[in-house]
Amino acid sequence: MQTSYQNRRKTELVGALMLASAALVWGCAFVAQSIGAGYVGAFTFLAVRSWIAFLIMLPVEKIFRMLGKTKKIKSDAKGENRKTLVLGGLICGFFLFAGSAAQQIGIAHTTTAKCGFISAMYVVIVPVIYALFGRDVGLKTWVSVLLSVCGLYLLCMKEQLMLQFGDSVTLLCALLFSVQILAVNHFVKRTDGIRLVAAQFLAEAVFATIGMLLWEQTTWTALAAAMPAILYAAVMSSGVGYSMQTLGQEKLNPAIASIIMSLESVFSALAGWMVLHQTLTLREGLGCAVMLFATILVQIPVEKAMIYRKKDTA
Repeated sequence: MQTSYQNRRKTELVGALMLASAALVWGCAFVAQSIGAGYVGAFTFLAVRSWIAFLIMLPVEKIFRMLGKTKKIKSDAKGENRKTLVLGGLICGFFLFAGSAAQQIGIAHTTTAKCGFISAMYVVIVPVIYALFGRDVGLKTWVSVLLSVCGLYLLCMKEQLMLQFGDSVTLLCALLFSVQILAVNHFVKRTDGIRLVAAQFLAEAVFATIGMLLWEQTTWTALAAAMPAILYAAVMSSGVGYSMQTLGQEKLNPAIASIIMSLESVFSALAGWMVLHQTLTLREGLGCAVMLFATILVQIPVEKAMIYRKKDTA
């Protein structure tokens, strides 16, 4: 019979694999997003991508419900449970939209390397916010955060880090993504994860559509040219990636989740090397190795092993 510690470790490892899979999908989506940005504006790209992702999630949710894999959400007299789903979708969707839009605006005014490094700073911001709310982060997690930042710097930065307008907007993007990660962590434990993903995409689609109608003009020719990239981003980056994020975060605390998801930068560099034949320098390879080590380190169950062994022998 498995001990409670072993069951907990199995759950956490499944969550870590889900988040690593999300990071892999997001890293490989970098090329598609760059191509799409060459044809349509940021709000247009986000709006079409989010509507497609939302429509994809509708049959997925039905399949999960038929298989009995969704949480039962029953409204009480005041409808509080459904209100939680709606509120979660609105909050998570807004910060997902705002973070994605800020990243797209920022990358137009800074270099790709600096944008990649600054965007991934949620790996620091998340545990800091988590600690400010009185949650225990742990020394091992802080060490992994420091290693992740060092790895990101080696991987992304090839110039001096001086904050200009684009850099500042990208830093805002990192803060917004940090809040989105924490919001997902809060609501996924109070409602069904798959439905939360669908509600998040619906909210993002509405916000992005408003931005598109107010500030952008798009031709059908440009939209058709961008559609292959949008479809990849909608199906893989949104549908698969954010579903994995939501389900994975249900099993991990957000500080550890942010470290694993920062592997997006590693997978982006490796995808560019393998698919686009871009050169991966020794410095960049070292950055990848440091980030991978940080991710492995945060999964080593030193403190929890002692706690659960005491419980099991009690």
